[in-house]
Amino acid sequence: MNVLLTSAGRRGYLVQYFKEALNGQGKVFVTNSTQWCTSFQYADESAVSPLIYNDEYIPFLLSYCQEHRIDILIPLFDVDLPVLSKNKQKFKAIGTQIIVSEPSVIEVCNDKWKTYQFLKKSGFNVPETYIGLQEVMQALRQGELQYPIIVKPRFGCGSLAMSVAEDEAALLYYYRRNARTISRTYLKYESDSVEDKILFQEMLKGQEYGVDVIHDLEGNFQTAVVKEKFAMRAGETDIARLVENETIFNESKRLGKILGHIGNLDCDVFLVDGKPYILEMNARFGGGYPFSHLGGCNLPKAIVSWAKGCKADRDCFTIKTGKMIFKDLVLIEADNI
Repeated sequence: MNVLLTSAGRRGYLVQYFKEALNGQGKVFVTNSTQWCTSFQYADESAVSPLIYNDEYIPFLLSYCQEHRIDILIPLFDVDLPVLSKNKQKFKAIGTQIIVSEPSVIEVCNDKWKTYQFLKKSGFNVPETYIGLQEVMQALRQGELQYPIIVKPRFGCGSLAMSVAEDEAALLYYYRRNARTISRTYLKYESDSVEDKILFQEMLKGQEYGVDVIHDLEGNFQTAVVKEKFAMRAGETDIARLVENETIFNESKRLGKILGHIGNLDCDVFLVDGKPYILEMNARFGGGYPFSHLGGCNLPKAIVSWAKGCKADRDCFTIKTGKMIFKDLVLIEADNI
């Protein structure tokens, strides 16, 4: 069985996890829009792909999958998800299964305004969120919202263009600055106007958690791995402890059932006065997955089993709580660039 990880970037650890899962019975391929990434150094084979929004992106991947007999394709970047989700049937026709949720699920997760609306409608606790500068200013005047306020893109990941405004001057400054940042990055493709691109969100005071909500490829719940966050770096978990928290576990399970994703759902949760508030969710492997993996979860192994039409070993979902886990920097020497 051959596995392709697209937009692999610096997810070298996922390449290693899938190589271990295959146990020599196949290869792990990776693609990325630039060769300057660590995942290329770990993969069996790699290739530089066109940009995701390029018209040649899907034809390139179809050709690559046929040439290398790719059995399963797993996208690792938010922008990749909707494009590949809409083209699943084209890949299925050549024998490649894309491990990605349905377009409706991806839309709810990628669009943080729709995330907020979905969660609120479904009865989950959420921080109050506003779209548009006039709306947030009115909410402040009416006392519906107080500083500090999170100013962040409607789309995007990794805390790109996210700021904390302590007063009106900072709010206006970050609004203009973040709008400029969005216009210079891939985020500019996601919305038509500045007003549609920026969200203003109540800043919660509580303990932050990350949760991996694991489903099989039919959308059936397998487990939820809860991680108490102690440090963040560039929008990703840097230090965390695996914990048992029945309240967060049960809310995560309910969320997965309503949403209907497949594979991993990476969630950000705040516990405020004993109540879980869901901030964001990503329908993919998130930057916090290595903590779950080191704690005993083995989603790559489970995915390989499911793709073969077999049941996953229950050991793939046996979690050892209490572990404090740290991310580290590893320097590697590139021989093939």
